[in-house]
Amino acid sequence: MLDESLLDAPEALARVDRRGLLRGAAEAGARVRTAARHAAEAGVNGLRPEGRPRAVLIAGPGAAATCVADLLGTLAGASCPVIRLSPTGVAPAAGALRWSLPGWAGPVDLLLIATPDGTEPGLALLAEQAYRRGSSVVAVAPTGTPLAQAMDGAHGLAVPMATAPYEEDEPAAASAPGALWALLTPLLVLLDRTGLLSAPADALERVADRLDRTAERCGPAIATYSNPAKTLAAELAEALPLIWTEGTSAGPAGRRFAGAVAELAGRPALAAELPEALPAHGALLAGDLAGGADPDDFFRDRVEEAAALRARVVLLRDRPTGGLTAAPAARELALGNDTPISELEPEDGGELETLAELIAVTDFAAVYLALASGA
Repeated sequence: MLDESLLDAPEALARVDRRGLLRGAAEAGARVRTAARHAAEAGVNGLRPEGRPRAVLIAGPGAAATCVADLLGTLAGASCPVIRLSPTGVAPAAGALRWSLPGWAGPVDLLLIATPDGTEPGLALLAEQAYRRGSSVVAVAPTGTPLAQAMDGAHGLAVPMATAPYEEDEPAAASAPGALWALLTPLLVLLDRTGLLSAPADALERVADRLDRTAERCGPAIATYSNPAKTLAAELAEALPLIWTEGTSAGPAGRRFAGAVAELAGRPALAAELPEALPAHGALLAGDLAGGADPDDFFRDRVEEAAALRARVVLLRDRPTGGLTAAPAARELALGNDTPISELEPEDGGELETLAELIAVTDFAAVYLALASGA
């Protein structure tokens, strides 16, 4: 059950936020600035690549590396394949995970390692393997960790992850808001140098400013009725979120939102892109999960019963090119099946800015959902 009264009690939210999730969401803009400074101090801005890599390989644990790879692949587009290397192992523990390069990886490929932990021996072994193959290696990890130290032996470049003092004793959760921007920003700077995407210093500063403005709109001191993140969290109180996305930037934001809802709030969520989302999730809206579905007696006493799980569509939209949009069909399908729909659309801006706003609002919503439901 979601305690909606907690959403408008900032001091109570702070007491239950033992993982520092709200602070991490609020500090996202500052993390971008700090991470960009760390990248410059590590020498990323001074790199003179001889050409674009044939492929970019990304390795790291859990949702953090998955989201970084998804975002970089979206931003790079068709200029270069961005491939996440999935780990193997008997458990999702730092010492148990192992990564391997594909057989074709060689001197013309770039390996990026992104981890909020840095103690994974499998990542150090991967860096050594890449060095033997002649691949370039760049790692973003907390300073002083075994992986950061191993980069010297692999002749790679280590960029210190922008961490906060309260994260020193325990690494941030993979879906934590602060961790994403701390890992992503140095890699944006790097790939801007290689020409695979555009993320100059002024664009990253605009991203940080957009994150700051979004934090002001979505912070714990802002009441639910004027706070888009709290409103979305309250709307998802007893719902199965069906996250439908439209537009280039919205896709990775929606997939991250689904992952954050699962990891931080312990709730299921499904994400799909329009227009494919309509046939993919249409059967869910026509069945028992539809908002109007109630096969039992309407007049029975439900006071002692838990509320039934009902679907709710969350439509995340970036502005589609050419004016073509499946949003009207999405609304018709949802409302035609008595299923409520929530919509989020960013303000005008560059691709990085709109992406940052969608991620920031949904990050705050996932955090509020987690805290108010006691996860």
